[in-house]
Amino acid sequence: MSLERAREYLRSKGFEERIIIPERSSATVAEAAEAIGCEPGMIAKTLSFLQDDGPVLILAEGMTRVDNKKYKAVFGCKAKMISAELVGELVGHEIGGVCPFGVKEGVRIYLDEKLKRHETVYPAAGSDHSAVRLSIAELEELCGNDWIDVCKDIEG
Repeated sequence: MSLERAREYLRSKGFEERIIIPERSSATVAEAAEAIGCEPGMIAKTLSFLQDDGPVLILAEGMTRVDNKKYKAVFGCKAKMISAELVGELVGHEIGGVCPFGVKEGVRIYLDEKLKRHETVYPAAGSDHSAVRLSIAELEELCGNDWIDVCKDIEG
């Protein structure tokens, strides 16, 4: 059902043909990179947080983590991830397939600056066996242009 929700959103925007359904799981960054055949950093993982005014999704480069100090500086609150039990109810997609496409009304979506390191990124498409191939400009078109810097720098 979550895949269909994302598919319908992508269809409405003219991006349905970009959906990739690999045979192997894409539930984690490592699995997704292997299944799609790309670098792990090109996976645009979707992190889900709960704030007082509702759920927030942040698309982040696959190998990075949220920096709690940066998060608090941007949002004015501590980073609190949505529990696995509640993410589907609050966002519209279950763990392993959480994505910014076809989310429930009121879910705010942000893009972390570190995604700009890549010309092409692969967010999930609503299931643990899905991805969408997008340029950064296309990601902005689909998710908005709310760029923030809340992730740690990757060394090496």
